[in-house]
Amino acid sequence: MSQKPSYVEECIKDYKYIFQPELLRGKVAFITGGGTGICFTIAEVFMRHQCDTVICSRKMDKLRESAETLSKATGRRCVPVQMDVRTPESIMKAADTALSEFGRIDYLINGAAGNFLSPITGLSFNAFKTVMEIDAHGTFNVSKVIYEKYMKDHGGVIVNITATLQTRGQVLQAHAGSAKAAIEAMTKHMAVEWGMDGVRVMCVAPGPIEDTEGMRRLSRGRINDEYVKGIPIQRMGTREEMGNTVLYVVSDAAQLVTGTVLIADGGHWLSNPNNYYQTKKLMQKKSQL
Repeated sequence: MSQKPSYVEECIKDYKYIFQPELLRGKVAFITGGGTGICFTIAEVFMRHQCDTVICSRKMDKLRESAETLSKATGRRCVPVQMDVRTPESIMKAADTALSEFGRIDYLINGAAGNFLSPITGLSFNAFKTVMEIDAHGTFNVSKVIYEKYMKDHGGVIVNITATLQTRGQVLQAHAGSAKAAIEAMTKHMAVEWGMDGVRVMCVAPGPIEDTEGMRRLSRGRINDEYVKGIPIQRMGTREEMGNTVLYVVSDAAQLVTGTVLIADGGHWLSNPNNYYQTKKLMQKKSQL
């Protein structure tokens, strides 16, 4: 018997339009990881701008619940499709479903990811492989399928959700940082090879974002006033802001933007401490409590 999802996603209250509400009218977005977190909100922001969506992940119960929530809040269609980004066959089926439902896929948002904190010495071979398969291989797999099935002949925009872990070798994040670095390199190659087909390929790298599973799991209680004051803009970002950032990237306002990374973190990557010695001491202290 299927289990009821433990965390219920909620839509934005009192959403404020920065762009015209009809900005994405008649468009369709295919969003991996769209059932939860930042990608749920990206789907919502797109739908509030008249875009229909297909949200994909491995957990169908959660997808159905999220799709219903999104459609009720926005009045647009949201089709949930079970898919594993590590399995090309399931991606092909999901793409076929999307094209059968809507006849087009204008935007691909690669948001499926896996992460946890671990020193390199604590990473098993399989753990490193799994993160690389979900993040890097998954991004390649989905992008290749959507490009070949639709964007090759019709153009489109691919947005890969990455991070800033790889910019300085963030402590305890060798696995995820390596995967994100691979995605950034892949983005450049795709932008060069697919640009002549009218396809733009971009990375958007969030920093600390409020009310996300990633922050709940990875912060380990380190989020306090001192942490927030260390961010140049003096606050964490919001999921709504990330949705608006990705909306800009897919919009016609960004037609010259491709093959690069848009870091959306309020300058956090410039000022965030990256001291492995201090972090290790903190983790040891917490394990003794």
